[in-house]
Amino acid sequence: MSGHSKWATIKHKKGALDAKRGKIFTRLIKEITIAAKGGGGDPDGNPRLRGAIAAAKAENMPADNIKRAIQKGTGELEGAAYEEIRFEGYGPGGVAVIVDTLSDNRNRAVSEIRFAFSKNGGNLGETGSVGYMFSKKGVIVVAKSAADEDKLTEIVLEAGADDLTDEGENWEILTSPKDYEAVMNALTAAKIKPEHAEVTMISSTYTKLEGTQAAQMMRLLDAIDDLDDTQAVYSNFDMDEESVPA
Repeated sequence: MSGHSKWATIKHKKGALDAKRGKIFTRLIKEITIAAKGGGGDPDGNPRLRGAIAAAKAENMPADNIKRAIQKGTGELEGAAYEEIRFEGYGPGGVAVIVDTLSDNRNRAVSEIRFAFSKNGGNLGETGSVGYMFSKKGVIVVAKSAADEDKLTEIVLEAGADDLTDEGENWEILTSPKDYEAVMNALTAAKIKPEHAEVTMISSTYTKLEGTQAAQMMRLLDAIDDLDDTQAVYSNFDMDEESVPA
């Protein structure tokens, strides 16, 4: 991947999530539940569940919470029936936005997402209106101070990474979703701790906003992120790092 640094917006997103730890737990429990429901309760045979459990452990979620979420998914315990709903739309400046939700009330989810878009200079689009611009990728950000380029390149490419690029103070590693876990395991074995790591949706092109439009776009992303049904928000929004709110 070439050219466009997303680290500024990644850092903002990470900071926003760090400030909402209770919400993180709720989202992780939902993800574990839906993963267990769709692929069974054994993480060894269910990659989505394995990834959800790893994310929960990274946030220090108690083992009992993880177990109960799995049991709700497999039907051993009673729990809410969540539906996966994806929304696509546009933010200020024509920025493409995808919102993944897990909801037990479709009408509420649609209403709240539409309101968040319209209040913050955006609008909902049709299914497929922006999705074609995105592909699912593992993104791992490693500080340059944590690893030598040649050593890091050898480690991650041998483990199956697609690319490693220079993003200023950091290296950005891209993987396919299926190779993400192997690359993360290789970094762990080499005692290299990433600054940020996730499987996300990466756009083929990015739209840089400045000033009022950038601020409005940040408000839109925050408004969507604050909704109870929201699991993840993706966009092709880019801005200069100095524009990121403290």
